[in-house]
Amino acid sequence: MRRILLINPNSSAATTEMMVSIAQAAAAGACDVTGATARRAAPMIVEPNALAFAADEVVEIAVSNDGKYDGFIVAAFGDPGLMQVRGRCRTPAVGIAESSLREASAGGRRFGIATTTPSLKAAIEQRVASLGLSAQYCGLRTTFADPTGLVKDGPRLRDALTDVVHQCVDHDGAQAVIIGGGPLGEAAGELQPMLSIPIVAPIPAAIRSILAILGRQ
Repeated sequence: MRRILLINPNSSAATTEMMVSIAQAAAAGACDVTGATARRAAPMIVEPNALAFAADEVVEIAVSNDGKYDGFIVAAFGDPGLMQVRGRCRTPAVGIAESSLREASAGGRRFGIATTTPSLKAAIEQRVASLGLSAQYCGLRTTFADPTGLVKDGPRLRDALTDVVHQCVDHDGAQAVIIGGGPLGEAAGELQPMLSIPIVAPIPAAIRSILAILGRQ
């Protein structure tokens, strides 16, 4: 069976465990997912400097595990260190931002992003631009509460993201909405069956992406 290492650039073991569980469920038996948690980063990356700082440790984790797994997933929305991992490792690697952006934009679809981290807006939009998807991108909407507190309250987080998703659709014209953030993985999974709007959850998108790459090898 294929073995995938999910690298959490946030230094929260609980978040890693949650994301691995989501990834394993999305894989539906096609691979085995193991998690690795950053130690030097913030428990939740909510601002640009923390996102940039996380990249070095992501690369260290990937390099130390190169050849031990069939694929890597960089599980922070912003894909810190992904390009360096691809440059230094022979193990295929995907990021949750890249994977969800490609999935949301498939077929020329207009897409928006709903998230809890307004300070990362510029970094996220730079990622959109780097993938050549700016023409289909119709904006990022964020919740207003402190993100670290919000993610600890599941029902409140879900309600806040629901409001933001509707803003993406009603005000921005999004045809699909990405829930932008690894720590938002559970909320993303809960929202999809509740809404008629296509919701793209980044962790399952990354699983589909890495399995597609491995299937072509």
